[in-house]
Amino acid sequence: MKSAIRKPIDAQQDAFIARELVESHFYPNWHFHLECELFFVLTGTGTRFVGDSIRPLLPGELIFVGANLPHLFRSDKAYFQRHADQQANSIVVYFREDFLGEDILTKNEMLHLRSFLCEASRRGFLVTGQTRKTVSKAMIELASQERGLRRIILLLQILGELAHSTELQPLASEHYRNSMKPNETDRMQKVHEFVLKNFQEKVELTKVADLIGMAPTAFSRYFKQIAHKTFSEFVIEIRIGHACKLLMDKRFSVAQIAYESGFGSLSNFNEQFKKNNRLKPFGVLSPSRSD
Repeated sequence: MKSAIRKPIDAQQDAFIARELVESHFYPNWHFHLECELFFVLTGTGTRFVGDSIRPLLPGELIFVGANLPHLFRSDKAYFQRHADQQANSIVVYFREDFLGEDILTKNEMLHLRSFLCEASRRGFLVTGQTRKTVSKAMIELASQERGLRRIILLLQILGELAHSTELQPLASEHYRNSMKPNETDRMQKVHEFVLKNFQEKVELTKVADLIGMAPTAFSRYFKQIAHKTFSEFVIEIRIGHACKLLMDKRFSVAQIAYESGFGSLSNFNEQFKKNNRLKPFGVLSPSRSD
């Protein structure tokens, strides 16, 4: 398995990385890294995991992930099929907090940015509203720029917009902390892959525990410590995320969506959907992104 922790920046050559990615699917591994990451979805759908947050991943979304915050942007199943014609197109920016020097964040002028990066490293943010439009436009320009001072200026402008914005929705829960060690990411990767492939069927805890070589009770304790939720809650949130995307499609009845998403009954689906989203499923008809 490919290493789940990427190191995208050559510190000796680049202050940061900004590029457009056109791939058959988004990077599929659960991982975290020293760099902060801005991720703007141009095309493609899937599920986004940031800390203990699980939600659908939709075109037009802009996500900020702080340093060492575990995350995964996983494309839908269709993107992994042999003859899939979908593309996952995104713009990513990676930078370290000290990309302008080790002491830069200690300066008074960096107070707002320092506070923003500290919170982002714990929770991550979904960027919405006018901030999303402004920052995504700047990211597109940034990805097209050759090396030079203009790139540094653009990134500082982006960070300034984010640090002063009131249009940021925290992703991970308030008390989330990354308790994973780097060598544990492979285990969690196997769990994510198994559940995302099998959530439409009955997902047995014993099978998942066996997959990573643990007894069921030990796995339950381990998973809750790492994910800050029980394994059954994790599976339900993935099913709910899939249901949300189907509800936006408007081609299926709620009953069809319930069974397609892995719920055994419509009543259970309605109960779980309301619990996770605080509304009934027929109330979700469009992406929950604030423009």
